[in-house]
Amino acid sequence: MGAMKYLVLVGFIAIIASLASALYFMMNDGKDGKAKSSNMARALAFRVGFSILLFVCILVAWKLGYIQPTGIPVR
Repeated sequence: MGAMKYLVLVGFIAIIASLASALYFMMNDGKDGKAKSSNMARALAFRVGFSILLFVCILVAWKLGYIQPTGIPVR
């Protein structure tokens, strides 16, 4: 159970870092006469990949019984 918390935390950090790098590339690419690069699109593609990977890992952990759903009880 403890390992799942760290896996989810690392996944969220990777998603936030990818968003931050995309913001950086959006603000700084194409300045000073340089041509725009595809770094922002690549960073956003990595974010989508990290999000899908995190979702699949959570789904697999639920199916294997590593995590249990809580919240609204089923009637």
